Amino acid sequence: MRVLTVAADRPGAYSTIGSALLDAPDGAVVAIAAGTYAETLELSGRSVTLQAEAGATVVLDGDGADWPTLRAVDGALTLRGLEVRAGDNLAVSVDRTALTVEQCEIRSRTRPAISVHASTTFTVDRCTVAGAETGIVVEGAGGRILDTVVRDVAGDGIVVALGSDPLIRGCTVTGCGGRGIYVYQYSRPELTDTTVSRTGTDGIGVAHGSTPTIRRVTVQDTRGAGIAFTPGCGGVVEGCRTDNTGLPGLVIPDGADVQVTEQASVRPAESGGPLEDLLGELDEMVGLPGVKAEVHALVDEIQVNEWRRAAGLSIGAVSHHLIFAGAPGTGKTTVARLYGKLLKALGVLPHGEFTEVSRRDLVGQYVGHTAEKTATVFEKSLGGVLFIDEAYTLSRSAGTGGDFGQEAIDALVKLMEDHRDEIAIIVAGYTTEMDDFLAANPGLASRFSKTIEFENYSAEELLLITGRMVAGGDYLLDPAAGEPLTAYFDRIAHGANFGNAREARRLVEAMRKAQSQRLRALGRMPTTEELRSLLASDVVSAAGH
Repeated sequence: MRVLTVAADRPGAYSTIGSALLDAPDGAVVAIAAGTYAETLELSGRSVTLQAEAGATVVLDGDGADWPTLRAVDGALTLRGLEVRAGDNLAVSVDRTALTVEQCEIRSRTRPAISVHASTTFTVDRCTVAGAETGIVVEGAGGRILDTVVRDVAGDGIVVALGSDPLIRGCTVTGCGGRGIYVYQYSRPELTDTTVSRTGTDGIGVAHGSTPTIRRVTVQDTRGAGIAFTPGCGGVVEGCRTDNTGLPGLVIPDGADVQVTEQASVRPAESGGPLEDLLGELDEMVGLPGVKAEVHALVDEIQVNEWRRAAGLSIGAVSHHLIFAGAPGTGKTTVARLYGKLLKALGVLPHGEFTEVSRRDLVGQYVGHTAEKTATVFEKSLGGVLFIDEAYTLSRSAGTGGDFGQEAIDALVKLMEDHRDEIAIIVAGYTTEMDDFLAANPGLASRFSKTIEFENYSAEELLLITGRMVAGGDYLLDPAAGEPLTAYFDRIAHGANFGNAREARRLVEAMRKAQSQRLRALGRMPTTEELRSLLASDVVSAAGH
């Protein structure tokens, strides 16, 4: 693979992207140094990659041109780490081209930012699309839009047309003058784990015989309906939420064949507040679609019960105690903290404070001591959440020291019954071991309202988690690091001691150490860009230790 370098002030490099493309063979990578390039590019029958050098801010600026900033036909085009700007035309437009856009920012003013037409495959991954007439237009194409933000567009956020069937997953579409997502002309996309908010009309509109699958999508703060179908359309709506939308939240007219299952909630317009902020914080967590749906459903049930109580209606007894089952590093502690804050926002618990304990905090050293320790911890946690990690170690089969762990379980069962509405207890641990824990006392299982399963993160989700950790530490991850990171997570994902997000954190720390060793070997003071950049070589070095 040939690599051509573009840097206006670097001897031996190409001064413009266009001049590099003239010499680039098919399959070449054009690596672009930091700077703003006032160019427009048109490619026909070409297969090339345009990417920013590690840590570089590269702007491809087509403002003022009467044609797209980037136009590709009958080829393959990959964009990585670029900012592409357009004025009164399209920013990126492709026909019959395999398009990949990764970690880019795409902007336009009066036309679509990204237009994909008649392409068999495309990927828009971890991008920001903003300031356009329409964010992304997909016509007669199949592909993926992943973990991408579409915001502040004058018209529709994402348009899917002409029989297209893309996957739209993990995206945020917000601040649209028209619809958030518009599906029409017999299209059949899959919309999953996506949030649509602040739209001038419907959150999601479906028309002209289209049959989308809409799973675990949240639509909120829309002037029009949350999700609206027209006659002649079909599809699936599963586990979705509409909140603070125009009425009704979900529109399915006569003549539309839509299967609605596991509807999480449809709530009318009401003022926002801390509750919505907390739910938004939950939704922003990587992965965990099933966990998010379960927590949303619990919040909806509690909210309705509070409304019924205020209206003088009867309500059933509700337990706020939960079981979190799954491997370490899957977000159980983070979700438990949020759950406490949610219960406070709902008015169920007075302060929602979070107390985390393990076996050693509950189990004493002699008979009678354990019940006293357990009661003390319990009483201090009243009004909030008591989180017992690795709770299965309290059962006879897993614990040590005689039956002292069993004494803690028996004390908990009585305290939970005596203070049913004053505390939320969450017990956490591996799924199989938690079954043994529940069997330790005949009344224990009935004290918990629900078991929520936390699945292991996929390699793709761990890559996104790693990216957030890197950005949070004021580092920049080289786009080329994605491949070795994915390979590393794929390799360790099935190990007996796989730690999920903990593995990502350990790897980031090892990457920082590898970068430190690399920079020390330079023999000079590194630049700010070098200090921020984590390279693919740092990943390879860290993964080998």
